[in-house]
Amino acid sequence: MREKEIEQQLIRAVRCLGGWCLKWTSPSLTGIPDRIVLLPGGKLAFVEVKAPGHKPRKLQQKRINQLQSLDFKCFVLDSREDISRILEEVIRDGV
Repeated sequence: MREKEIEQQLIRAVRCLGGWCLKWTSPSLTGIPDRIVLLPGGKLAFVEVKAPGHKPRKLQQKRINQLQSLDFKCFVLDSREDISRILEEVIRDGV
């Protein structure tokens, strides 16, 4: 499975929950996660999507750590099987 396929499944799963899964790009800040997940009830998380078995680059991991230090939920997603677990955690504990 390719990264793009995992990302598309994440988008569909978020939509099914009534939320948005926005592509996040920032010309002035590199290494930020690929997606912002916004769910009903003010739940928010950041998701870096990777191909199966791939890990974030050093700068991407630094940005994830920075967001987590601000108490934001951040996830690395490299498997469609993890989508439900991630969304359940966002619903349960999301900002």
